[in-house]
Order: sequence, then structure tokens, then C-alpha cells
Amino acid sequence: MATSQFFMPSQNILGAGALDEGLAQVAGLGFKKALIVTDGALAKLGIAQTVADKLAAKGVEAAVFDGVQPNPTVGNVEAGLAKLRESGADFVISLGGGSSHDCAKAVALVAANGGNIADYEGLNKSKKPQLTLVAINTTAGTASEMTRFTIITDEARHVKMAIVDSHVTPTLSINDSGLMAGMPAALTAATGMDALTHAVEAYVSTIANPLTDACAVKAVELIAAYLPTAVREPDNKEAREKMAYAQFLAGMAFNNASLGYVHAMAHQLGGFYDLPHGVCNALLLPHVEAFNMPAAEARLNHVGEILSANNADLQGLGVIDAIKKLADIVGIPKSLEELGVKREDFTVLAENSLKDVCGFTNPRKADLDEIIGIFEAAYGKR
Repeated sequence: MATSQFFMPSQNILGAGALDEGLAQVAGLGFKKALIVTDGALAKLGIAQTVADKLAAKGVEAAVFDGVQPNPTVGNVEAGLAKLRESGADFVISLGGGSSHDCAKAVALVAANGGNIADYEGLNKSKKPQLTLVAINTTAGTASEMTRFTIITDEARHVKMAIVDSHVTPTLSINDSGLMAGMPAALTAATGMDALTHAVEAYVSTIANPLTDACAVKAVELIAAYLPTAVREPDNKEAREKMAYAQFLAGMAFNNASLGYVHAMAHQLGGFYDLPHGVCNALLLPHVEAFNMPAAEARLNHVGEILSANNADLQGLGVIDAIKKLADIVGIPKSLEELGVKREDFTVLAENSLKDVCGFTNPRKADLDEIIGIFEAAYGKR
């Protein structure tokens, strides 16, 4: 086995009450003013102001940038940079789910390195560490609060840029399951299936290792057992807590073993049609893994066994059918056609998928026609 390097934030706080403990640590970092990067919904709910008030009580000022949109864009990053410079903030806090974290990472990276975020598309293109970033997570799925991945949509090209760079890893991640209790069912389902995709793709990756395997296996176990409950019972504290750990474990797995064609293809759907990332992953996952089966049969069958062993509704199903059934249980849409995807776009989507860095560690290599075939398989109802 080749040598491995394991990436994650140096400090991570998880569990109910993690927010207050984390902000106490933030106050000890010695910075004067934070830029809180978040979305309009969390700003309207008052959560961003709550964080700002808690920081103020500890002697740290904060400005708020709430212009992050789902599938954050180059324009969002530029607006965030302008707010950073205007406010005079000396570090960044991301508050929210993957979109807020990705935008904040991009802002912090460009602030330290200059240029445009497009300059950093690909693997390890930056020269200097980003501004210090603290990531406060409010969803259980993307794990962006603890990874070296950031995904930004280039509006001009209608493409999601995958930026994989150790310099975008946050300094501190905070996963307070109490902040996740208000997530609506559809968001819980989509982010949960995103976490499952992270775990499965990392487990079958060509650069998986025993550390990433352990994280991926435990993540699948927890997701099978607790995702349906988290969707069905949004205030179930145990389910929220277990899903917070599950998505973090899945993040540890893919942050180091990388991903595969599910993400490479989902990025194109998100960039082209502005679709929810987790839903795209959930629809593509069974079809990509059916394609991968000849190259990763033992590992995929093991995933099926874990799903079956931890959820009575999945017992007796093979891995592909178990993934489809779990998606049905949590209410994921059933086809790309239902999301408004058009067959005539498959060729350009497939061409861009093959360029995405996330696909480079897929266990079975595909050509253009095979990627188009996977899109086709996901187009009709499962």
C-alpha cells in the first residue's frame, strides 16, 4: 500500500451544546473581528445574530454576510470578499450547511492568496493558507465543515468547480446537534443521502485505506439506522446526534479517500440546473455503483450487508436495491426527469463529469458513452 496522509481540522467539537464550547475556544484565538458567512434563511431566523451576540459577549466583534445561495457561485464569493474587506474582519466563521461552508472557504482562500476562486480549481493550487476559518455546522450531510473540498458554481460556464486543497480545511469545526433540530424533512433526507454517498464512494475509492474504511463503514451503519427517524421525527435528539456523527465520519472518509463518479456527475447537474446536491447524489448513487460492481463487488456487497443489518426495511435486499429503498423511505424524488433534467444535455454533462477531479478515484473507469448511460439509467423512475 502507498503512503497515506490524513486531513481534517485540528480541533473538532461535536454534540449538544458544542456551539457555546466552540465559541469559547474561538474567543481564545486572539482575533478581533469575524465575518460570519451564512445564508438568508439563517439570518432571518436570528441564528447568525445569536452567534454574533455570543461572540460580542466574549469580546469579539462580528459582521454578517448572508448572501450565500444554494450551490454558491463565483458571484457569491466576490460579494463575500467585498464584505470581508469592508468590515475589516481578520478571520471567517461559516454558519450553515455545505453552501455556507463552501462559500466561506472560497472567500478565506482568495483573501489570503489573491486572484479569483477559479484560479484554484483542481488539486492544491493555492500557495498560502487561507484566513483562519471556524465552521459552525447546521446540517448533517455535506461534512464541508471539516473537509479540504469546496465546490463553487461558475455561472458563466454553468459548471461546479471542485477545489480540493488542504489550505481550505477549517481550523475548528463545530457540530452542535441542537442546531440541526429545525431542519425540514426534505433537507434532512437530501443531506443524509449525501453523507451515505460520501461513505460509499470513499469505501470503494481506489485510494481507500484502513482509516477511511473504518470511518466509512461506521457512517453507513449509523445512516441506515438513524436517517429515517431523523426525517420522520425532526425533534428526535438521538437521531440528530447520531446523524451528526455519521456525516462527520463520512467526511473523514472522503476527505482522505476522495470520491467517484456520483459526485463528478452530481456537480454537473447542480451547476447546469441549480439542483440540490444531495438529491442528485441520491438519484445517481445506485446507478453508478451498479456500473462499479464488476470492479468493487466485495466492498459493495459489504455495504449492502451493513444497510440490511441496521434497518429492518432493507433486510434481504442487495446493495443497489437497498440504496434505492432507503431513498424511497426518506422521500427522495425518483428520477432526473422529475427534476427537469433534459436528455439533450447528457453529452455536455458527461463531458464535464469526466473532467471533474472527484471522478479520478472511481474504482472503474468510464468513457463518455458509459457516463451518458448512467445519466440515462437515472433519468427514468427507479
